[in-house]
Amino acid sequence: MKRVVITGLGAITPLGNSVDEFWKNIIDGKSGAAKLTKFDVSKFKTQFGCEVKDFNPEDYMDRKELKKYDLFTQYAVAASDQAIKDAGLNFEAMTQKERSDVGVIWASGNGGITTFEEQLKEFFNGDGTPHFNPFFIPKMIVDIAAGVISIKNKLHGPNYATVSACASSNTAIINAFDTIRLGKAKIMIAGGSEAAITASSIGGFNASQALSKRNDEPQKASRPFDKDRDGFVAGEGAGALILEDFDHAIARGATIYAEIVGGGMAADAYHLTGTPEDGFGASLGMQKAMDEAGILAKDIDYINAHATSTPQGDNSELNAIKGIFGNHPVAISATKSMTGHLLGATGAIESIITVLSVKNDIIPGTINTENVDESMADLNIVLGKSINKKVNYALNNTFGFGGHTASTIFKKYS
Repeated sequence: MKRVVITGLGAITPLGNSVDEFWKNIIDGKSGAAKLTKFDVSKFKTQFGCEVKDFNPEDYMDRKELKKYDLFTQYAVAASDQAIKDAGLNFEAMTQKERSDVGVIWASGNGGITTFEEQLKEFFNGDGTPHFNPFFIPKMIVDIAAGVISIKNKLHGPNYATVSACASSNTAIINAFDTIRLGKAKIMIAGGSEAAITASSIGGFNASQALSKRNDEPQKASRPFDKDRDGFVAGEGAGALILEDFDHAIARGATIYAEIVGGGMAADAYHLTGTPEDGFGASLGMQKAMDEAGILAKDIDYINAHATSTPQGDNSELNAIKGIFGNHPVAISATKSMTGHLLGATGAIESIITVLSVKNDIIPGTINTENVDESMADLNIVLGKSINKKVNYALNNTFGFGGHTASTIFKKYS
């Protein structure tokens, strides 16, 4: 099997629209939560979230193109453009044959939900005549972001979308990793984007009792592992990673952030939205990732936990960690305390955090957690400020509605 490395990163997030700004705010322990501005929230139980701020899509595409793309695709184009530039890739200078070895796997849990909602409002508020935008379908479908990235860069390698709810972009990264390892591509752009802060999305998550309702203190609402946690905080944005064949990266003198060495996917097979108390599916995914990496639990230095700040979900994941890691004091943090939950994009954004943790030997803290749930008190949860610690191997967990689990492992490159 071929070795695979990370050579480029890109991010559009509630904590900044570049990787450098995003990483600095993560290390500084800042929250991206505030009152929602995208629609009138006055009648909603939850009135806050983690929105992307000051995003200008015209920095990445012309105005004519914008009309064809839902916001989730705009975020995808921006993040992928950043990652391509960061990796030092010049696709225009490549031959068509060379570009046939470059692919895109892009994830989203909700796709063009903004477009879907807007178009149906127009239809039902009208006279019933179906005057739909000619771009309605291509703006809405989940795979279109992967297609747009491919079209823009004239890339002819494998191209598709992954959908596994909040595990979607970790699944995309694992699939890209496997594609390169099997020799089916030399470079893959992988990641995910989400623009699901809409009335129907917030209303739907409220109906399922999933969101925090701390409207008076939104910046403190996402509090993973805290005994008073009451649900997740919705976020939006995009994360992109360039995965590359090791030999190809070395040959072109690429900068290498880290090596990806394992990816494990499994299923809870338990419930539509809930997770089992013992976290069996999570355990299975983590163990598969470690087996593939050829390492033991004691080799993992850091876990970026899925930890959304829901009572059931946090307990399930940490029970899984206890079962796998035993007495090994692996450092654990929950960066959703700062970013909110980016749904289908969360795996990509948190993979960027995990990669940078490995590269820089810094473990981000978990903010807002004031009273750790007693059942979690024996775990090495990094609270408050980030810490300096040698990180040779780090694991990133993501889990989604439907019981999907996906875990990736990144290794320090030297």
